[in-house]
Amino acid sequence: MGALRSDQVLKGFERSPHRSLFKAMGYTDEELSRPLVAIVNPANEIIPGHIHLDTIVEAVKTGVRIAGGTPIEFGAIGVCDGIAMGHEGMKYSLASRELIADSAESMILAHAFDGAVFIPNCDKIVPGMLMAAGRINLPSIVISGGPMLAGKFKGERADLNSVFEGVGAVSSGKMTEAELKELEETACPGCGSCSGMFTANTMNCMVEVLGMGLPGNGTIPAVDSRRIRLAKAAGMRVMELIKQDIKPRDIMTEKAFANTFTVDMAIGGSTNTVLHLPAIAHEVGITLDLNWVNKISEKTPHLAYLRPGGIHHIQDLDEAGGIPAVMNELAKKGLIYTDQLTVTGKTVAENIGAATVLRPDVIRSIDNPYHQEGGLAILWGNLAPDGCVVKQSAVAEEMKQHQGPARVFDSEEDAIKAILGGKIVAGDVVIIRYEGPKGGPGMREMLGPTSAIAGMGLDKEVALLTDGRFSGASRGASIGHISPEAMEGGPIALVKEGDQIKIDIPNRRVDLLVSDAELEARRREWVQPEPRVKTGYLNRYSRLVTSANTGAILK
Repeated sequence: MGALRSDQVLKGFERSPHRSLFKAMGYTDEELSRPLVAIVNPANEIIPGHIHLDTIVEAVKTGVRIAGGTPIEFGAIGVCDGIAMGHEGMKYSLASRELIADSAESMILAHAFDGAVFIPNCDKIVPGMLMAAGRINLPSIVISGGPMLAGKFKGERADLNSVFEGVGAVSSGKMTEAELKELEETACPGCGSCSGMFTANTMNCMVEVLGMGLPGNGTIPAVDSRRIRLAKAAGMRVMELIKQDIKPRDIMTEKAFANTFTVDMAIGGSTNTVLHLPAIAHEVGITLDLNWVNKISEKTPHLAYLRPGGIHHIQDLDEAGGIPAVMNELAKKGLIYTDQLTVTGKTVAENIGAATVLRPDVIRSIDNPYHQEGGLAILWGNLAPDGCVVKQSAVAEEMKQHQGPARVFDSEEDAIKAILGGKIVAGDVVIIRYEGPKGGPGMREMLGPTSAIAGMGLDKEVALLTDGRFSGASRGASIGHISPEAMEGGPIALVKEGDQIKIDIPNRRVDLLVSDAELEARRREWVQPEPRVKTGYLNRYSRLVTSANTGAILK
């Protein structure tokens, strides 16, 4: 195996004080003679996707010990996007991604670990840990906690998004409060990341495609014993990565990111991947251009139609053969780089070679896709000179081209109040601004307003545009990440109530139908607002964070 990084703190008489500190914790000489493996555990009692992670951690530790290593666990934070949704707490969600990456880097490099196992499950925690893995570039593997099973309501499948939309349904008289209470009790039946192709499950699938997780990482349910066995396998596998000196930057190449966006398009993943994948790529020295995303989308068929756009859940995708089956189908038309190395020590081709589609109702043939183009699209125009993103697979056909009057709100709260108050009508284009990375600060998700619109039955008649972002559970004509954001003086800051907005998703456009001269006059009058948060972490974050089109990385 050669020299280990942990030799810096464990070998030679000069390191006797260091060994003494290990022995204060009960470590033996035999344990200290083995590679030290960091086990990054964000288990907590506030995220359903993390409530069971101690069980996954114990399985990982077992795998490490079986393979001759010494696992050493430390904690990481995690924000539950669902619980943080719709109030000031959501300002901390995206910002927590940087804290997770920074703290993991600090712990792993400060203590001279030889390798790492990252154990995320939800939203920002997954990209935060992948960013750390790319940054430290030590042998690493990711094993997620797995998706939640779908719930049941009146004999039909339900999930967290069903409950959010239920709020809008109650407000418009389409559901009673008693029915919403029943839905609340049954929609989220247990541990795991929320059961649709929302952000957490999208990112856990992307871990697998990137090559940083074992096959099955994205889809095996949290409550399935296969998840425990996969965790043990991940623990054993990190020891082989250390022996072979295979590092994240050997795996997360430009071709690997191309594969990731390709599969993302094929499964209709969350718009948040357009925020997280560039940030992860940045950590390994790769710049991802938004035009590249459209080029991939244009040639990638949409093969799996999961919630929120479709009817299936992650458990269905797992039964259908999971991500390997999707990749194998895409490889039939040469859309996947199959020569890429993965944490299995094998290539993508070797990993997916035996995979087959077991449920063609869930994963369609590449010759019979749901749509000829991928699930996401990047739009441009005078309202978004630096781009914006829409989950086109979750947009009704009649809303893919739309023109209507702007209804302008400078915060999410004001927009929700208007929507639930019945002040938004068919044809309107809701604008929510000053919610970008700087302006929010923290670029809040807009699941509250999008769900209210959908729950009131207006998702086929009302569009929502924001410099903030959307939950992976959002559906409808929800266009986010508008860049430059309002706080930077982007054109979205210049929109006035009643302005006509034209949306043309097939032609990748979103435009404010106002003359250049009028826009310039408005720009001269515009005054940048005071920062909303003037102290603490969010204030520092707002001063350092860059635009959404860069992945909202810090300067």
